[in-house]
Amino acid sequence: MKTYEIISSNPEDTLEIARRLGKILKPADVLLLEGDLGAGKTTFTKGLASGLGIKRNVNSPTFTLIKEYHGRIPLYHMDVYRLGDSFEDLGFDEYFYGDGVTVVEWAQFIEDQLPQSHLSLYIYHENQNQRRIVFQPTGTRYEALCEELFDENPGN
Repeated sequence: MKTYEIISSNPEDTLEIARRLGKILKPADVLLLEGDLGAGKTTFTKGLASGLGIKRNVNSPTFTLIKEYHGRIPLYHMDVYRLGDSFEDLGFDEYFYGDGVTVVEWAQFIEDQLPQSHLSLYIYHENQNQRRIVFQPTGTRYEALCEELFDENPGN
């Protein structure tokens, strides 16, 4: 499985990388976002929202589980950390196969409910400001998506 990496030198870079990705996302795209606290998951999601034409302020859904935003296509931002290892059928399929883009933080807690095809994104601290973002596509849709994104940004 091919992976793609890009270095973000600051939060503005992270926003821009995610904004470019948001511009090429389509309904029913599913992104799994992983990273330590403070790695930049919410910053990345804000950039995605911008690329999707969402004007509303985006923040973490930690206490609400799912937040919905509306732009060119809807964005469903999930933080499933509080579900722990419990299995709850909360209708995730309606989001994953619906009319919007779904971003899932802490996806390992609902692994059995995730679609087989998705794009995993890992954000790692390199230093105080710098982040390494690793894109791991699973499925032909997400391989093509990464190719399109990285062809647009040669050298990274």
